[in-house]
Amino acid sequence: MPRHTATNAQTHAVNLRVRGDVRALIDRAARAQGRTRSDFMIEAARRSAEDALLDQTLVRVDRKTYDSFLRALDAPPDGTGFNRLMKARKPWAK
Repeated sequence: MPRHTATNAQTHAVNLRVRGDVRALIDRAARAQGRTRSDFMIEAARRSAEDALLDQTLVRVDRKTYDSFLRALDAPPDGTGFNRLMKARKPWAK
């Protein structure tokens, strides 16, 4: 995804109040990437905003494609690999 720069673009202040532990975490992550807190937060917020909008995308297909999609959803996977996966130990289950 292309990075957007503020070159020759008008910028606006955004003020946020954040707990100290959250600010420390953000600062640590920003330093790890060699970025300023502001740059790190702007990029993270921009990515999150794009994801939120992309999640709202409506995909239109013809009836034949839609029916094919529904058949695929209604037919659960099967076979040796799938059965082995379903029998595998779940790390979150104790």
